[in-house]
Parts: sequence; structure tokens; C-alpha cells
Amino acid sequence: MSGGSIIATICARGGSKGLPGKNIRFFNGRPLIAHSIAQALACKRIDVVYVSTDDEAIAGVAREAGAQVPFLRPADLASDSAPKLPVIEHMVSWLERQGQSVVRIVDLQPTSPLRQASDIAAALDTAPDAQLVVSVTPTGDNPYFNLVEQRADGSVHLCKGDGSTRRQDAPPVYALNGSVYVWQRAALAHAALHGLWSVKIAPYVMPRWKSVDIDVLEDFEYAQWLAARHAGELDG
Repeated sequence: MSGGSIIATICARGGSKGLPGKNIRFFNGRPLIAHSIAQALACKRIDVVYVSTDDEAIAGVAREAGAQVPFLRPADLASDSAPKLPVIEHMVSWLERQGQSVVRIVDLQPTSPLRQASDIAAALDTAPDAQLVVSVTPTGDNPYFNLVEQRADGSVHLCKGDGSTRRQDAPPVYALNGSVYVWQRAALAHAALHGLWSVKIAPYVMPRWKSVDIDVLEDFEYAQWLAARHAGELDG
């Protein structure tokens, strides 16, 4: 796209409680965050890869893997409760103050190591005029069939429909897998103030095996098993 850069951002806070040190824990031969950096660098559409972190160790690993870490994230954007969109907006606004023109932002979750560079490229090509493209995966849970909500009296009811829909007739639904977000620049600025669902979103569908998100040790071990099972399909 002419007139500006397509950048990748990877937000990796230190101090994980579910799996301490997970972003630089070795996964399949390299630090976890290095997989996302390598995938972004391998996507020819991306001009440069930036990591936003508050942690010196993560910053060092990220630089060694080929990403740029222009600063350490300020404390007010590094707490457990800090939302992610202002963190990305903070990085992009800083780059723009340095004179860089950014037209699209590909945000990659560092805890999704099984995506591939081809997924990033495909997400960029999906609905290129959409304000945001998010990666999703098919899910067996469906609000028309087996997802329930609890009423005030403690009883439960289906989230949608009246329960007469057969599983095979239920509309397809997807789960956000957190792996890839492709933002138009103006949409990111808007969403940082008004929330993710304030912009028009298009889906990029990924298979379930690529959609694991590592939060705790069991996720890490499951992702390792998936990586071994699909070794022939993964990027080098």
C-alpha cells in the first residue's frame, strides 16, 4: 500500500502470573516471542516489526530475534488491568511523532506460536477495506445449541433461539483466537478510545490447531504437542 508503512506490533508485558516468564520461555527451540517475530519478518508485506514491552529481558530477546524495541512501555500501560488497544496506539503514535507514516497495523499475540507467515499475509488480503480483520476459529460451542446463560433465579436458558435448532442446522459461529489483528490506522485510533466493537470487523478463519493461546502451563504443553504433531506443516 503506497503512502505509508505496514507495521507489525507485538505487545509482551513482563510479570505473567499464569505462566511466569512465558513470553521468553523456550518453545520448540526458541523463546516464545521469537516465533511471532520470525513469522512477521517472513511476511513480505510487513515493513518493520515492533515490540512493546515493559521488561528488559523481553526487550533483549526481541531485539536479538530481529524486532525493534524503541522504548520500554510506561508503567501505566504495563499493569494487569491495562487494556491492549491503548498500548498499540501508544506505539503507533510514538512512531508517528518520529516522522513515520503508518497505514496498517498487524498486531500479533506473542502467545500464539502456531500461526504462520502465510496466515498474516492472508489476513492482510482478507477484506482489505475493512476497518479491522480479526483471526477466528470454528468452535463446537454454539449459542443456538449448547451455550446457556443464567437467569436471576439461578436457572439457565439458551443464549439464542428456543432450543428447536438441530446442531447441524445451527448457524456457524467462531471464536476469536487472538492471533492476528489487522488494523487500518484510523480505526485503531477510534477503537483505542471507544473499544474493539466500535469498528467494522471482518473475520479471517484459522484452523483450530493453529489457534492455541498460551496462558498457563497446560496450554504450553498442549501447544508443544500440536507443534510436534504438525511439524511438517509449520514454518521453519
